[in-house]
This record gives sequence, C-alpha cells and structure tokens, in this order.
Amino acid sequence: MDLDANRSLIATALGRIPGGDRAALQTVYRLTSAKLFGICLRILGEHGEAEDVLQEVYVTVWRKAADFDARRASPMTWLIAIARNRSIDRLRASRTRRHMEAIDVAADGADPTPRADAALEGVQEHAKLHGCLDGLASHERAALRRDFFDGSPYEDIATRLTGPLGTMKSWIRRAMFKLKACLEQ
Repeated sequence: MDLDANRSLIATALGRIPGGDRAALQTVYRLTSAKLFGICLRILGEHGEAEDVLQEVYVTVWRKAADFDARRASPMTWLIAIARNRSIDRLRASRTRRHMEAIDVAADGADPTPRADAALEGVQEHAKLHGCLDGLASHERAALRRDFFDGSPYEDIATRLTGPLGTMKSWIRRAMFKLKACLEQ
C-alpha cells in the first residue's frame, strides 16, 4: 500500500472513531502502532514505559478523534504529536517522581544536631538549672548532684558526705522541692 493510500485510510478511520467505531480504531492501531511505539521508545528509552504510553495514546485517540482536522495536519502528524507529548509528559513525571524520592531519602538522613532555636532553648534551660542549683545550700546541692548526676545510691552519698542516711534523704528531698519551685518560676 502506498503512502497516500495509507494516509487516506488512516484519516477515514479517524473520522469514524468519534461514532464509536471500534474497527476503525483497530485499523488506526494496525497501521500506526509500530511507528508510534518507536517514537515512544526513543523518547522514554524503556520498553515497558513505551508500551504504557502507547496505550495512553490510543485511549486519547479514542476520546479525541473528533478533534482531528485533515485540513490542518496529516493523520500521522496528529498521531505523532499525541505520542510525543504523552511520552514527554511521562518522562517529566518520572523525573519528578525520582526527584521527590531523592528528597524523601535525604530527609531520612537528616542532620541529627538540634536546630538553632532548640539549641538556644537548651542553653537557656541549662543556665536556669545551674542558677537554681547555685541557689541551694551547699550540702543540699552536693547531695542532689551525687544522687542525680552521679547516680550514687543513698548509702554512698551518706558515706561520702559523712552524714546519716535519713539526713541525706531529707536533704535530697528538700533540694528537689526547692529546685522544682525555682525552675517553675
């Protein structure tokens, strides 16, 4: 079949598709799918993606065949434009998807150091804590530091600070109440 006869057959089939003629779509597919697949494959570079886009092309042809105007373009020019545009859209979408995946992966490896505002808040809390600790009596401060900061048991604190066990517990308890009141201000 020569080029002009092919062009005429495709144009005629495209004209019948808006009426729901499935045989006309099959004719368009049979005469054009190899060329359109080649275009999709060349743009996308992946066989599976090209097949998916080719299917989208013929779905578009089925829905928009009424838009084809033989006075403005040849049938192949119109079909190639659809295939090209769908392929480029798919390529852009996959790049965006890959770009977003890269961003998501980067978020997983976020810098574990605290943000500046959190670090500043931590410094302020640290300064307040030390200010409140400095406001305690020296024996209460020493007992509290050994209990909480060193993790020493009460018996060891009593031995180190040379005092009775009950007294150490009282000092630590009073120091905790004073510290709590100071920090809540």
